Amino acid sequence: MTVTVSPSDLAEFRSSVQSVVDATVAPNAVEVDRTGTFPRKNIEALAQAGVLGVLSAADVGGSARGLRAAAQTIEQVAAACGSTAMVVLMHYAATAVIEAHGPEEVRKRIATGQHLTTLAFSEAGSRSHFWAPLSSASRVDGHVRLDANKSWVTSAGQADSYVWSSKPIAADGPMTLWLVPANSSGLSQSGGFDGLGLRGNSSTRMTATNVLLTDAALLGSDGGGLDLALSLVLPTFNVLSAAFSLGLMEATAAEAGKHLSETRLQHIDQSLAQQQAVRLDYARVRLETDRTRALLEDTLSAIETSRADAMLRVLEVKAAASEAALQVTDLAMKVCGGAAFRKELGIERRFRDARAARVMAPTTDALLDFIGRATLGLPLLEDIVAR
Repeated sequence: MTVTVSPSDLAEFRSSVQSVVDATVAPNAVEVDRTGTFPRKNIEALAQAGVLGVLSAADVGGSARGLRAAAQTIEQVAAACGSTAMVVLMHYAATAVIEAHGPEEVRKRIATGQHLTTLAFSEAGSRSHFWAPLSSASRVDGHVRLDANKSWVTSAGQADSYVWSSKPIAADGPMTLWLVPANSSGLSQSGGFDGLGLRGNSSTRMTATNVLLTDAALLGSDGGGLDLALSLVLPTFNVLSAAFSLGLMEATAAEAGKHLSETRLQHIDQSLAQQQAVRLDYARVRLETDRTRALLEDTLSAIETSRADAMLRVLEVKAAASEAALQVTDLAMKVCGGAAFRKELGIERRFRDARAARVMAPTTDALLDFIGRATLGLPLLEDIVAR
């Protein structure tokens, strides 16, 4: 269902979120990155501001502001702390499925900021090919048994639930989705996360060994998980990934612009901004950032109006935004010189955080293949899944 929110409500919500970002998220960002600590204080503050319930329906206590408000929120948070933004992004992607097929009690807790959820799709054996889970689901003594080796789960060991993919129990189709409570017996997290970027998002391996669930944990139908992933998760994840990249780009552009304007070459009594070569690169920063915003806006409009090219835009927007963020952060490192290598500016942190979007499923290369298929009249996944 498409949600339309008034510009005044979006502006008011933006102001509310920004207050939390300024008071809590931004001040904690450096420490979250330095230590790799999960940003629990940031998530709690955002939850109190109603951020976790943006996609939740009003009848369960949510604000029902929809995807546009979620994108606005992710952009704002990402500009301050990429790790916190990714945690919220994955919460929204999982919430999209839970809102459509999950139990009312979980939906109510999400809506009121009392429940953090996430996706558990990528697996050790199939990596970023989310459409080909290898984990099993079987019936044992009236329960459903899950066994799996998930390779990357954001908020692993921190979320209250996981939207979990497996092979179907008996039905045709490549995958089935489940809502797995974090306190399920047999569910474990492997170690911590010490990565290049997004260091606080607790993205680690998770293992399910004889995890027993009831049939009520099924999200949608057995074998119908890929349809849910394509219709609910993919649009949410791709749009919000683009918003994430845009937030990094806007923050990088602002920091680089300030540095170039304030830093002077004393021997010629000019600022760095007065140097033509610097201005050319900074213009490219601004161009890529503005181009990304325009594509994101068009994608949201296409979704909201059910335009015929909506899915094409969904495929394009993450691929374009993630590559643009790489270019923007690379250019900022170049034009700010040695200062950008120090942590004071925050540019090197965003340079590192921007690298994640390219490899997060669906990867940029996978999306380029999907775009080529869509525009050449080929099936998006059917022949791949059938192999």
